[in-house]
Amino acid sequence: MERLQAAMEKARAQRDQTSPTSAAPAAPAEHPPESKQATSTTPPKEEWQLPPALSVDRKLLHRNRVTTVEGGLDSAPFDLLRTRVLQQARQNEWKRIAIVSPHAGCGKSTATANLAFGLSRQSNLYSLIFDFDLRRAGLTKIMGQRLNDSMAAVLERKIGFQSHARRLGTNLAFGLNGGPKAKNPSEILQNSMTTEVLDEISAQYEPDIMLFDMPPLMASDDNFGFLQNVDCALIMVAAEQTSMSQIDVAERHVAELTNVMGIVLNKCRYSSGAHGHEYDYY
Repeated sequence: MERLQAAMEKARAQRDQTSPTSAAPAAPAEHPPESKQATSTTPPKEEWQLPPALSVDRKLLHRNRVTTVEGGLDSAPFDLLRTRVLQQARQNEWKRIAIVSPHAGCGKSTATANLAFGLSRQSNLYSLIFDFDLRRAGLTKIMGQRLNDSMAAVLERKIGFQSHARRLGTNLAFGLNGGPKAKNPSEILQNSMTTEVLDEISAQYEPDIMLFDMPPLMASDDNFGFLQNVDCALIMVAAEQTSMSQIDVAERHVAELTNVMGIVLNKCRYSSGAHGHEYDYY
């Protein structure tokens, strides 16, 4: 834990020392997250009612360790993470947040799903969640969804995002994967057309938060071609699986491309007197 804390302090120091001109995040959001928080009585936006509704199997989600659908004690760890993410996003005017991990099996997609449902419970916050692991579609599988097309088709302008997206309520929408796997995901993610499509989606829906579930950093070059399109990245690491050298390499790679929001130690059991509970979570 001491070595992990040292790695986190290193990332924090780097963020403090990095000037706005030396970092490589996407352009500042035109509408910071706090701009939509002024009132809880804001009527739903028309655009958010257009995508088809998402049908979820709550029993399946529970089996896949997605605990934030309704809130409560089991969702507390992810609700805490959600709040901390939102606080940093508001403070830095960040909108696009990538969820990355050094290697597979860190619980990155599970964490993204839990953050998504946690965000959905804030009715005055609009969130878009993308499965950008075009090779594995981990988030889509956790959600139990079967689609005919993938986000690759959206990014290549073969289909429109409005018809491909799946809506949950009036403030959360998913861009998931289905159909044949993309043959050239790395080339798609670093294509300038991807930047254009994301800008168009952002302009149409004006989301407060955009989460991107990305592939593992060490598995391919997909992240390296795309991370300059986001404002920051949250690094998920697995307790007793991710080595300190892997954490260090991941942090350095991410910092070269965008801002490091933080490092989350995942898949751990801990007992905290401050919280008064013991959690097993991913």
